[in-house]
Amino acid sequence: MTTPWGEFAPARFPEDPRERLRAWDASDDYLLRHLADQKVPLPGTVVVLGDRWGALVTALAAHRPVQITDSYLAQEATRANLARADVEPGAVTLLTTQDPPPARIDVLLVRVPKSLALLEDQLLRLAPAVHEGTVVVGTGMVKEIHTSTLKLFERILGPTRTSLAEKKARLIFCTPGDLKPHVNPWPHTYTLPDGIGPASGATVVNHAGVFCADRLDIGTRFFLKHLPSGSGGARVVDLGCGNGVVGTAMALADPGAEVLFTDESFQAVASAEATYQANKLPGHAEFRVGDGLAGVPAGSVDLVLNNPPFHSHHATTDATAWRMFSGARRALRSGGELWVIGNRHLGYHVKLRRLFGNSELVAGDPKFVVLRAVKE
Repeated sequence: MTTPWGEFAPARFPEDPRERLRAWDASDDYLLRHLADQKVPLPGTVVVLGDRWGALVTALAAHRPVQITDSYLAQEATRANLARADVEPGAVTLLTTQDPPPARIDVLLVRVPKSLALLEDQLLRLAPAVHEGTVVVGTGMVKEIHTSTLKLFERILGPTRTSLAEKKARLIFCTPGDLKPHVNPWPHTYTLPDGIGPASGATVVNHAGVFCADRLDIGTRFFLKHLPSGSGGARVVDLGCGNGVVGTAMALADPGAEVLFTDESFQAVASAEATYQANKLPGHAEFRVGDGLAGVPAGSVDLVLNNPPFHSHHATTDATAWRMFSGARRALRSGGELWVIGNRHLGYHVKLRRLFGNSELVAGDPKFVVLRAVKE
């Protein structure tokens, strides 16, 4: 990655030599070139929101920026990329979307996220630190920037316009104006419908950016109707927990279960913990942000429940599902089970048979399948 601040070789996390997807794109390059070509001053506190894999803060490390991300994987990639670029420790401050933001922001650089809700939540959280002199520049691919994106910047921060497109990327320029206080509508809370098993009528808390903010999605609804019963106080993992509905359903069905909620999204794990607490469950639960089941001792888990994503930002990939299934096999004890919900066309049964040597269809409809694999 060639930038006005030097050449870098950022990578995604976890690193995979077979990975074809880069750790930066044309929108990152466009933003960095704009800052240099227009001689945009970078004084005071520079905040970079939504830096996908740390490419932006790595290039701007000399300005001691603050990175704010919802992604554990992005944060780990940033640490590795900063070390690879020989950036001194502490030059970049790494914050999550759940951490208190800086008290004053002089430059705000925004990599537009896939979720408009997450952008809304974060702009509202950062707005009190923005002042009329703050330089605000957003960036994203053309397909990621919509009229609703621009209206959001304008409603929260001030007058907004866009640049011409270059290499299918576009910049957003926002001039902070009358910065009135706004009420942040996040997180959302709603009640689950009846007829979905132990979770019927349960309360769900969704932080911004977490899948299905105001209703139960049809895939999870189908999964909840076909979850295993009688876990008998087992150690259960809600892998890629999102708002924690699946793990909460298991805890409701078996108060003696020990449930681990884990996700790479800080917003998701915060949602799962809030959902669990909202339902006043008496059992034991653990909430962990991380890379799947990394760090969970081998052979320590009885049951893993998983609804794997098949997108990384806008790219379709099965790499995440493969890592989740592999991690589950390692973490499960002998005789332990992995239960997976997925779109029928994804063919997860093939991967499970390769990893576990077996795959059983528990339930299916024209769109979804619930699969069970046993560690022998």
